[in-house]
Amino acid sequence: MADTARFETAQKGITEDGFLTDSWYFAATSKELKSGSQFRRIILGEPVLLGRTAAGDVLALRDICPHRLVPLSAGKQVDTDGEATVECPYHGWRFGKDGVCKHMPSLTGKEPYDTSRFKVRAYPVHEANGCVFIYVAHDPREAAEPCVPPPDFGALPDKPKFVISEVFNAHMDDAVVGLMDPAHVPFVHNQWWWRPPSAGFRVKEKPFEPRERGWAIARHQPSSNSLAYKALFGGLVTTEILFQIPGYRWEIVENDKARLLTLTCLTPEAPKKTRITQITWWTGAPLLNLAIPVFKPAARMFLNQDGRMVDLQNEGMKYQSAMMWIDDIDVQAKWYRTLKRRWADWRSNGGQFENPIQPTVLSWRS
Repeated sequence: MADTARFETAQKGITEDGFLTDSWYFAATSKELKSGSQFRRIILGEPVLLGRTAAGDVLALRDICPHRLVPLSAGKQVDTDGEATVECPYHGWRFGKDGVCKHMPSLTGKEPYDTSRFKVRAYPVHEANGCVFIYVAHDPREAAEPCVPPPDFGALPDKPKFVISEVFNAHMDDAVVGLMDPAHVPFVHNQWWWRPPSAGFRVKEKPFEPRERGWAIARHQPSSNSLAYKALFGGLVTTEILFQIPGYRWEIVENDKARLLTLTCLTPEAPKKTRITQITWWTGAPLLNLAIPVFKPAARMFLNQDGRMVDLQNEGMKYQSAMMWIDDIDVQAKWYRTLKRRWADWRSNGGQFENPIQPTVLSWRS
């Protein structure tokens, strides 16, 4: 008897709340998963137990015991016939990392069923570079391999330099659109040390090109901050910014001596709650190590400023849902919506997923 997720809908690939399924989502950092322990996190409106066994394996289970619906994360890990299991604190039912019940203490052996008939949902997991991702299939009973590989952001160190995380009071779609908006920087992030009002406005033109399940601002040399990059990286650099559904945005700054990558992961928790996690790695730039005490609070300030705009936007959304989007600054928002529709169509109807985005140049003034 397997449990079921309440978001299963007739149209595959998307939930009733507008969250993409059959997709990989950022779940936690490796550092958060302590050996022999677990905790609860809400992902796509569902409670998920995340943990790590004493042997180092990652646990990702639906955090509801099917017996009396008590959170399994409130229990403890125990050994069951040589296998690490999570024991429910209410009646001691034990579940392995595959979600199968391994032990029911109350059974006498005379019952006409075996424990393996009882299961909780187990999520496929992928751990790399200090990050843990889980695959959320549309069908909670699905045992097939994920339809897409886990996200790959290229060569990275085993551990990030720093991580910041906030929960926005926003639907995933609004959080994505807000974070990719190219025209808000002079107004929202106008600190004197980053983008002061005195910097004025300039016309920006950027070449965009399709990428796997998303798009990229093609590799180019930054102009406005090239001197700062040269000082930190020891030479001129190129930069590239990429986005991939369901919600990954990453920026790469590099030259032949150093490489910096900042990844922003969006994980929906509820219809109006999205967890934003920013993870930063770098190699070959020793001066950046000295700047961590400055970079980390600055990054958190930026994220909080975006969160404040979300809160202000919510004030307007109490009275109106429709937004006015214009070209070229809102083209990326339109691409995101289009990709979501294509994804749901593909998962529902089969065939091949096709990215409709074409190479183009977008321009705006900021």
